[in-house]
Amino acid sequence: MKKKILILCTGNSARSQMAEGLFRAKAADVIDVFSAGTKPKGLNPLAVEAMKEIGIDISGHTSKDVAQFVNQKFDVVITVCDNAKESCPVFAGAKTIHWSTEDPIGLDSFRKVRNELNHRIEKFLDIPTA
Repeated sequence: MKKKILILCTGNSARSQMAEGLFRAKAADVIDVFSAGTKPKGLNPLAVEAMKEIGIDISGHTSKDVAQFVNQKFDVVITVCDNAKESCPVFAGAKTIHWSTEDPIGLDSFRKVRNELNHRIEKFLDIPTA
C-alpha cells in the first residue's frame, strides 16, 4: 500500500510544487503525493523552469487550498515554509515534518531551493547520493 504525503507551503506556488514533482519523479510507485497552500496563489513560472532543467515537468500542476485536504488521511505532512508550519491544520495520525526553506526569488534561488528539497527527499526516501 502506498504512503500518502501532503506537502504544504503558503502559496503552493513554488517550494511545495517542486517537492511534489521531485517525490513523484523519485517514488511514484510507493508514494501518493499532493501539495497545497494555506493561501494558494498560482504556480510560479520560475518553479516550472527550475524543474524543467532537471527533466521534471510540473507545468500542469495547479495551486490548491489546504482546506480541500482537511478530511483526508495522510501518513506524512511536510511543511516547507515557516508560515505554513504555523498555520497548518492538524491531520490526525499523520507524522509531521518541517523543512524550513527560503522563499525563492530569481532563478538562481529557485535552483538552490530545488536542490535542497531534492537532497532532503533523497534522505527521506533513503536514496544513496553519489
